[in-house]
This record gives sequence, C-alpha cells and structure tokens, in this order.
Amino acid sequence: MRHNRFEVSAQYQPMLREIGLDAEAIFTHPDIKVWRSIKERENCTLDADLSDGRHIRLHIKRFHAVSGPTTPADAEARGIHALQGKNILTTPLVGWGKLTDGRSFIVTEDLCGFRDAEKMVAAGLPFDALLQPTADLAARLHTAGLHHRDLYLCHFFAKESNPADLRLIDPGRVKPLPGWPLRKRWIIKDLAQFWFSTLNLPVTDLQRGQWLQCYSDQTHTHPSDWQAAIERKSAWIARHDAKLRRHETGRNISIPS
Repeated sequence: MRHNRFEVSAQYQPMLREIGLDAEAIFTHPDIKVWRSIKERENCTLDADLSDGRHIRLHIKRFHAVSGPTTPADAEARGIHALQGKNILTTPLVGWGKLTDGRSFIVTEDLCGFRDAEKMVAAGLPFDALLQPTADLAARLHTAGLHHRDLYLCHFFAKESNPADLRLIDPGRVKPLPGWPLRKRWIIKDLAQFWFSTLNLPVTDLQRGQWLQCYSDQTHTHPSDWQAAIERKSAWIARHDAKLRRHETGRNISIPS
C-alpha cells in the first residue's frame, strides 16, 4: 500500500505540528494562500503566529501529478541540497513530499529581510552595489560544477541593509554541469539569462561588461570567451520571453509582500 510522503528537516517538525501542516494539509489548509497558478504548479504562502511569539511565513509550491518515481519537488529539494553542499546560500528547506495520487510539494522558509534584487535595482538601488557580489556568486556556482538554468537577477535575493549578502533562490533546475563542450553551452545560458534580466533596468552596457569581467576574473577566463555567445542567447531569450508573456499572462506575476 502506498502512503503519503513528507520529509521534514528536524528543526521544523515542532513548528509544522503546531500549525497542523502534514502532507494532506499542504493542499487543504485554510490559511494557505495561492498567489500564482500556472499549468505545472501553484505557488502559495502560509503565514502563522506561533505560541512562542514568532511570526513565520512559509513558501509552498504544489505541483500537479506526474508519472514516474521522481517528482518536481524531489528535483527542487535536490537543487537545494546541491547548493548547500557547495556552501552556496539558498532558501531554507523545511520539507518536501508526495501524495499517493502523484501530486508533490515543497515547503521553504521565507528569507526575511531579503528582497528580489531585480526589484531593488528597479526601485533605485544602484546596480554597482550588486555587480561584484552577483558576479562572484555566479562564478562560485560554475566553479563548483553546478548550473542554475534560471539565473535571472530576480533569483538573487539581497539583504536590504547589506546588498552584498546574497541568497540564490529557485533551485529546482540546479544540476551538475556536464563535461566539455556541453559545459560551456550551459554556462552561457546562465550568463545570458542574467544579462537579459538587466536589459530593462537602469544598468548600462559598461556595467554589464564590468560584471562579465568580474565573472571572468573569478573563473580565470576572458570576457571574449563569452560575450558574443551571451548576446546571441540573450536575444533568443528576449523573443522567447515575449512569446511566454503573450500566452501565459499569469506566469510573471510577483509574490505578494
């Protein structure tokens, strides 16, 4: 007989018991708020006040049923573990699991005090405050043998009081880099995603070039090894993004504050 599965980090087990969150409740708890619903998943938040006086916010992704033993939630948990194994700071993993009907889910803790770096730049934070730390983090990711596959600026979360304090979020697509020559292809995709995500912000071509120079210094490469391919891939991403925005209008909405 199959059973629901919910793997929870030990430090979060008392909290989940207190708020009544088990595998079934992930899909039924009345205080869970859905803020985005797309074809593959729902993104939700759960806010709760605990008996010790703390207020907590959890982020929940509820994935639709898939066939096979591996679920999207498993992939995201693996991504978090892969980043943590390389000392790359990311979103704290509370737990993940799967219902007997094939639906899966993952629960993470809110990064309190951190904000989406893209929104911070759009709101007036000079990109120079993030240039070096984001380039360094991207370089650390790749030299650690990993790639993100969604390395947009919005997936770097920065602390408002200290923008150099970064967390890399949305780890569901993090995977080990393959060997050469495919390795370069995947690195270029990551770099082009970051490059593209700065194009509609107050970020100059000079700053993008400086960012790539910082990345190259850390990876012992040269910007000319990357730039032409990055710009070609960025142009392709722009066309693909425009198509997605036309056909999936709910995909790019922002998480509520």
